[in-house]
Order: sequence, then C-alpha cells, then structure tokens
Amino acid sequence: MRLSKLLGKTQREIPAEADTVSHRLLIRAGMVQQLAAGVYSYLPLAWRALKKIENIIRDEMDRAGGQELSMPVLQPLELWQKTGRDAAFGTGLFTLTDRRERTLVLGPTHEEVIADLVGRNVRSYRDLPLLPYQIQTKFRDEPRSRGGLIRVREFIMKDLYSFDADQEGLDESYQKMLAAYKNIFNRCGLPTMLIQADSGAIGGKESHEFMVVAESGEDEIIYCEKCDNAANVEKASSLKERIEDGPPQPLVEVATPGKESIEDVAAFLGVPPSHTLKAVFYMADDKLVFIVIRGDIGVNEVKLKNLLGAAELRLATEAEVTGAGVVAGSASPVGLSGFRIIADDSVTTGNNFVAGANKAGYHLKNVNYPRDFKVEMLADIALAAAGHACPACNGVLRATRGIEVGHIFKLGTFISDRLGANYTDAEGASHPIVMGSYGIGLGRLLAAAIEQNHDDKGIVWPLPIAPYQVYLCPLQMADEAVTGAADKLYSLLEAAGLEVLYDDRNESPGVKFNDADLLGIPFRITVSKRTVANDSVEIKRRTEKEAELVPLEEANKRLKELIRG
Repeated sequence: MRLSKLLGKTQREIPAEADTVSHRLLIRAGMVQQLAAGVYSYLPLAWRALKKIENIIRDEMDRAGGQELSMPVLQPLELWQKTGRDAAFGTGLFTLTDRRERTLVLGPTHEEVIADLVGRNVRSYRDLPLLPYQIQTKFRDEPRSRGGLIRVREFIMKDLYSFDADQEGLDESYQKMLAAYKNIFNRCGLPTMLIQADSGAIGGKESHEFMVVAESGEDEIIYCEKCDNAANVEKASSLKERIEDGPPQPLVEVATPGKESIEDVAAFLGVPPSHTLKAVFYMADDKLVFIVIRGDIGVNEVKLKNLLGAAELRLATEAEVTGAGVVAGSASPVGLSGFRIIADDSVTTGNNFVAGANKAGYHLKNVNYPRDFKVEMLADIALAAAGHACPACNGVLRATRGIEVGHIFKLGTFISDRLGANYTDAEGASHPIVMGSYGIGLGRLLAAAIEQNHDDKGIVWPLPIAPYQVYLCPLQMADEAVTGAADKLYSLLEAAGLEVLYDDRNESPGVKFNDADLLGIPFRITVSKRTVANDSVEIKRRTEKEAELVPLEEANKRLKELIRG
C-alpha cells in the first residue's frame, strides 16, 4: 500500500477529547474517526489490524470445535421479556418500534436468540454438545462512552455459546474455551490476567474475565502476591480479621455531641474504626434498605445488588433517610424496625462494637450480634481492597487496573428453561440445555493492545496484529536513484509475501520517521542516497534505536528472518 493513497492522515496535535493513550494515538495515527458519542469509523490501518485479530479468533474458535454462523441484529423484545433480562440491561438496551408498533431490540448480546435457534433444532442428547459462534456488531446504550474504543455504544464482538446436556459437559466446554482464549491472547502478543468476575446483566453463577493490565483500565483488579487468587473488585473478597474485645459487655449509651461520621465517633470514644458498626442506607428498586457493616470496611454495591436481586440500587438521599424516621449519623439496627436490615458478615468478626443509638448526639457501646439485633440476611457484601488479607492463603492483596478483553460465563439453564430450549435424554425425558457464553470485544482488544504497547513516539504494534509488517521509507524522493531502488524493493518485498506500507510521499526525513514511529509498524526499512551508493538498505525494529545495514538484494530474506524470529 502506498501511503500517499491511504485514507487517513496523521496528526501532530493531541486531540482534546481523547482521555486514554490508545484513543489519542488511534486518532493521531489516522486510524479511527468518531461519528457520534461512542460510535467510530475504522479507517484502513485500524481495520487491517482488526481483521488480523478476527482471523486469530476465528482460527482458535474453529480449532475448539466452534461453528460460525450469523444471527440477526434486530431481536424481538418479547424474547428478552421471557428471560427477564430486559430489566437487567435496563436503559442499556437500544430499542425501536417498527411500523406495526412492535418493539425491537438492537442486540447487545445474543443469548436469547441463540437459545431460541438451538431450541428449534436440537431434539436429542445426540445433538449435543454444540459451540455456535459469530463475529458481529453489537449495540449498548452506554451512559458514558469513554476511552475511545474501550467503552463504546456500537462495537464488534465475537460471541460463542456452548450447549451441553449436563453440568459436566458445561465444565468441559468452559475449560475448552478458557484454553482457546489463552491461545488467542498469546497469539495476539498480549499478556493477560485471568480473574474471577461478576456475571452482571449476562447472568449465570460463575464467570471469569481476561484482563490486559493497563493504567488507563476502567476495572480495578484485586490480586494476591502469593497465590493465583485474582478478581475484579466487584467480585473480590478478603479475609476479615477478628476483632476480639473480651467477653460481651452490657449495652451502654454514651453522649457523642456533634459526632456523626465513623472517624469522628471512633476518635471521640478512643476506639479504632474496626470496633464500630456503620449504617449505610440504599434504595433498592425504590425501597429503603438498611445495611450494617464494620466501620473500617466499605460496601460492595455489586455484591449487595446481586444479594437483593435488585434491578436498580443507589445510595439513599438524606431526605429519604430522615423521611423514614431515621436519625442520620446515629443510626443502628439496635431496636430499629420497619426496614429490611442486611448485614455484612464482618459483624460476626468481633464483639462490643460501637454503633448508633438512634437518637441525635448519642451512640451505644458494647453492641453484639446476634444478641442485640437481628438481620434479614447475613452475607459477604464487603469491598475488598489492597492491603487486606487474601482469603485463600492469608497473603497480602494488591490492586492494579486493567481492561477487560474477554469474558466467559457459566449460564446454566435459566435462559434455556425460560425459552423452552430442551433436549430428550436416552430414556426420553426432557431437560433444559445447559448453556455457557463466551465473548471477546475486538475493538476493545485493539485499544488494549495499544495501551500495553506504546512509547512517547507512538504505537508499538505486536507483530501478529500490526496493520503492516514493514514500513518502507525512502528519503530524498526527488532523487531518481532513490525512487528507483525503493520501487524495486517494494516489488521484491510484496512478491516475497511481506506486508508493506510504502511511504512514497515527498516529505522530509523528520516527518517520515515521526510518522513511522507514530504508526508503529514493527520494521522500518530506509532507502537513501547513502544506502543506494552502497547498494544496501537500513532495517530497524520499531523497538530498537540502532538500524542494521543490509545488502539490497538480501533485504527480503533478512526481513523474513527477523519476522520469523
């Protein structure tokens, strides 16, 4: 490809709207262009990289036994209503009404459609297992698009679905996909971290994410230094140390004038925050819920939402709390009724806690569970954090940030059961098919590759997914000898099967070298008056400072050696 003919121009200025490295570099390199919030065009260079990612994914899916198909983007809302996931996705669903007043969904994912499709075609256990997949555009009405391709409203996703007769079959399919995903990311040249994850609106009992570690990542990862325990902060747990304070003592009411926060109350009474109980109020589907948790621990809202089975969860406003007759700043579950009271299991890790007295300016000492209060549910709803102890090995937990590039789910039967996707066993009995779901966002993977592979000059593409392998950079194009040598070399390299981006522009060496670095093509080959005089060329890796002088006739051979290496 001749650069003078390429659609897309490089930019020297850093775009003001770009908030991540990949976003800035993709725009500066002329690889993407925004049409609307969260909606992007892929220009030729980015599209070539994306197609390479797609080919790697397709190859690994086929190796694992996948069958590629294509499903409609338009989906009847009724399918989503049958599974109840219309409420789970909420306003994230793009919907439209056709001329017959029927509501349709622009598919954010295809569990319902594929379950309906497989349910119409599978009759017997002999038809299972199945691993159908597609690579297709999806739509999600994100409340806040960010990071360029990292969080968008229109995106390309590979989604594969497993269909098995039983849990053992699902486990086998899950492990097969897990291995295939590792192969995909390895072949793309991207180190990833496998972590436990919350299933979110997709559903299911177990899921894992593949994370590319990057400072710009929107996900926080909690991991252990000693063992392989790692999880998204939404899912992570930590070991809650026991707070022993002697045998249970009688309740004592104490004055705490003007002290409402945990920190102020703890300092006033001379106790650490871990010896207090914190009251937090949430609105779960517009109903007030009272949360009790140890004072030194935060509430994990994802865990709480899942525990309550709530479609919507938010912190209650001060007006909502006081309107319910609760004294903000002095609330506790002791003697309080008329609310759902949910407690984190940290309330069982000690005794003689300090808690509110349910009247302004007073607190209680020596509050003990379950002696002094009862709860509707007791569970782990705590937010794990760096510095906490690992629940698996008692090591120290650390935190980093990452970009989710793949997510796999064990769905089970809740979708197939509701949509009637059944099979008959050897005895003729009918059972719902056991499902799994496995997704990779291709655009996000492209962005994550840049977040992980760049320097202050531009992109540094991993070779397997680079738009081109070689950047042919002739200098002094007005010189006929240079132009002739460059044209000859371009023909030789292409004939040898190498992918070449030929910078045939009449620009200064500085402009060409800067663009070569910005575009990040793995190998740059330079032709100049000096090299032509020596019947040679310079070959330089994008990651190295020094160039290698190679005879012109051996350039393609040497490049092939470097690429194989």
